[in-house]
Amino acid sequence: MIVIDGAAALPPAWRRAHLALGNFDGAHLGHQAVIDRARAMGRPFGVVTFEPPPRRFFQPEAPPFRLTSPIARARLIADLGADLLIELPFDAALAGMSAAAFVERVLVERFGAASIAIGFDFCFGKNRSGDAASLRDLGAHWGFDVEIAPQIMAEGDKISSSRIRAAIEAGDMAQATQWLGRPWLIAGEVEAGERRGRTIGFPTANFRLGDVIAPRQGVYALRVDIGDGRWRGGVGNFGRTPTTGARAPLFEAHVFDFTGDLYGRTLLVELVAFLRPEQRFAGLEALLAQIQEDAARAKEMLRLLPAGAP
Repeated sequence: MIVIDGAAALPPAWRRAHLALGNFDGAHLGHQAVIDRARAMGRPFGVVTFEPPPRRFFQPEAPPFRLTSPIARARLIADLGADLLIELPFDAALAGMSAAAFVERVLVERFGAASIAIGFDFCFGKNRSGDAASLRDLGAHWGFDVEIAPQIMAEGDKISSSRIRAAIEAGDMAQATQWLGRPWLIAGEVEAGERRGRTIGFPTANFRLGDVIAPRQGVYALRVDIGDGRWRGGVGNFGRTPTTGARAPLFEAHVFDFTGDLYGRTLLVELVAFLRPEQRFAGLEALLAQIQEDAARAKEMLRLLPAGAP
């Protein structure tokens, strides 16, 4: 998949693409329904999203709310088969653009879209003045088709980013996985830590979540891509490590059956299951015993993943 800065016109080869338009934060099942509509329209097909998200532009001081960083979002969209991802810079000019101007200047003149797929509740343009009905009218005027994906339910529940956030913050990874369609994916660049893990046989790759929501503090079964496209099992902790000295929350991932230096690499990490809350131990010996138990539980959970899991 090719990732394109949407501030410029598309190269001629990518014009007349079939595009899914939306925020796609988390790329959950509802978002996947929109992307499926674009794929069904033909090739090439791509995804148009906004960076930063409009909510971050309008509420710059708000606490982290994103389900996915740009890196994680790109991986999820690539796995859904998109040919290209267009990250449209959301700035004052775009925020002030009317719905009609957005369609003419961006979708028609800049992208030359052959068709647009959106969710049933997608709004666009200044003051969210554009909706599905107005996009259909504008599409008829400018000569592109519009596909509208319906609301997606899962076992009677409405799928929404806010509900997924609540599940992740509560450590309910099973529910989050059901609504996302796969385990929650985070990404981060590995930074130097205190290196205590390697002294007890469990070296960890440490990274910060940045402008992504914080999951429940505790221990998780993981799958990790260290940058080579291969998923490896692992166990990790998000929190303050009270046993070895509390500090700002950090994610620490131990990758099974891997030896090597990961500093400076960007990891992709799936949180498969929540194992236990973070806790304080009397010393390193008790901590090591618990880590060994956590690792064994994580390996068993990962072994039980369905065959063909992404």
